[in-house]
Amino acid sequence: MSTPVTAPVPTGPAPEPTISPLRTRFALLALALGGFGIGATEFVAMGLLPQIAHDLLPSVWAASSDEAIAHAGTMIAAYALGVVVGAPTIAVFAARFPRRRILLGLAIAFTVGTAASALAPTFELVVLFRFLAALPHGAYFGIAALVAASLVGPGKRGQGVALVLSGLTVANVVGVPLITFLGQQAGWRVAYLVVAAIFAAAVAAVALTVPFQAGDPEATARRELGAFRRPAVWFALLTGSLGFAGFFAVYSYVAPLTTEVTGLPEAWVPFALVTLGVGMTIGNLMGGRAADRGALRAVYLCFAAFAVTLLGLALTAQTAAGLFVFLFGVGAAGSALSPAIQTRLMDVAGDSQTLAAAVNHSALNIGNALGAALGGAVIAAGWGYVAPTWVGLVMCVPGVLLALAGAWVTASADGRARGTA
Repeated sequence: MSTPVTAPVPTGPAPEPTISPLRTRFALLALALGGFGIGATEFVAMGLLPQIAHDLLPSVWAASSDEAIAHAGTMIAAYALGVVVGAPTIAVFAARFPRRRILLGLAIAFTVGTAASALAPTFELVVLFRFLAALPHGAYFGIAALVAASLVGPGKRGQGVALVLSGLTVANVVGVPLITFLGQQAGWRVAYLVVAAIFAAAVAAVALTVPFQAGDPEATARRELGAFRRPAVWFALLTGSLGFAGFFAVYSYVAPLTTEVTGLPEAWVPFALVTLGVGMTIGNLMGGRAADRGALRAVYLCFAAFAVTLLGLALTAQTAAGLFVFLFGVGAAGSALSPAIQTRLMDVAGDSQTLAAAVNHSALNIGNALGAALGGAVIAAGWGYVAPTWVGLVMCVPGVLLALAGAWVTASADGRARGTA
């Protein structure tokens, strides 16, 4: 078990002393609104895959709807890969610039990229614009997490991270189901235009409420990239990737799981997404608090809960009760892992705090891409829509082993440091 977190608060200036508590709350809400938009743009595709596949891949759909849906999952993988590329690239060069200015630029990029995704005429262009729209994802969350951490004060890094991520999880409770329903009624393109409008609102909210915070004048690309010389950073990234691969293997195919396995009408898909989103919201907040008491311990607990809920879902998804109970559990356990991993990265990244805060989302979206791809592969192989749940369960094993390896590396380094002191 890990000891309580004692790492310093992320580098960077504190908020202006004249900021009132009311404005602080509004600033946190503005940051969360951006997270809400990100949650909507990333996850709304899960519930609309059948509509997207039918509209953009008509010839494949005519031959096999299962194959078309699996192929449409490429959109999810493209977004995830965009996060992987964009998070470290933008974070490395953004660390020294004023944070509000960077956040505004990222939110504007989200608005444009999401609108372009909605208006693109072909599947190939939609995939391209999903990739481009994803580039600001990790940097936004990373920089917003640092701003939130400075606003809530020292000793609450995990809770600061969770506050920013709460926008994403609330999106899964309210935004994704409502936008999914809208997309089912009015078309998936209308759904993405609504998401673009949410990002436009986030631009205005950040501009009006988030206080000025200078960048870190000491930051350099070389210093930020120095995080990748630390083995514990790599172990934490791989742990998060495999954990979220299991989560997204399930999440990416919630719609067909609900209709084809449980046998519920399509109108029930938004309720399944709400259930998953409520679990994610609660799990995110619990994970943030747990991470402040010990990030590694929180990671172990998350994986244990994740394995139990995935097994329950695999065995009971044929029933409505099993589907909803265990979707809630999968959402809670999977979401709790995110602030735990991000806090762990901050613990082991040294001075490279901006990169650590952002690159966590690269790791999670590698998991997103891997999970969507593996889930689609087992479906296309004819193993059914429950098969991705078993994929998720298998991913838990190497995830825990990598977390243990990271703990061993850190303990060994601490031992050597004490021996040379």
